[in-house]
Amino acid sequence: MSSSTDEIAGIILAGGKSLRYGQDKAFISLNGVFLIERVISVMRQVFQDVILIANEVGKYAGFGLPVYEDVIKGIGPIGGILTGMLWIQKIQKSAGFFVACDMPFLNPELIAYMVKIRDGFDVVIPRIGKNIEPLHAIYTKNCIPYIEESIHKKNYGIRTFFPKVSVRYVEKDEIMAYDPELKFLININTPEDIRRFRLNV
Repeated sequence: MSSSTDEIAGIILAGGKSLRYGQDKAFISLNGVFLIERVISVMRQVFQDVILIANEVGKYAGFGLPVYEDVIKGIGPIGGILTGMLWIQKIQKSAGFFVACDMPFLNPELIAYMVKIRDGFDVVIPRIGKNIEPLHAIYTKNCIPYIEESIHKKNYGIRTFFPKVSVRYVEKDEIMAYDPELKFLININTPEDIRRFRLNV
């Protein structure tokens, strides 16, 4: 199995309800650029194929990317991951790299490193101490039946299927070689967040 990015699609989940923010975070502007535009820009640097997964497809039609509606709505990010995985099957990709639309400081070099080390694993995911980041991770097609099984059992936490697949954790020291401030982890949850980052970008 090759670790080439040609075999992986970049998948952006834009279906969150943004309850804490009070409006759709994808269209929040950070220094004149929508959050989702920042994410798209980095993903296009790494992956040839990039798609959006959203509950309201029409809202995202202007970004020049394929947009797909969640196959199962209302169950959180695991539903978006399943939708993306079913899509990559159709275009004969072996895996998807999944991110959320509200992560304005993605690091293309870190993402490329995760692709490079993925051979032989079903999941490649950052881990800082005991915390993982499931929406900055690679999932292969082998995960599909286990994701479907978790959803069928109403286990909507993403890590619920990890014991059944091979997982490569990307540890803090590896990550810091590319992102010493761990900025890739930052997401925007409140208007206070956006005000703070506007001053520090």
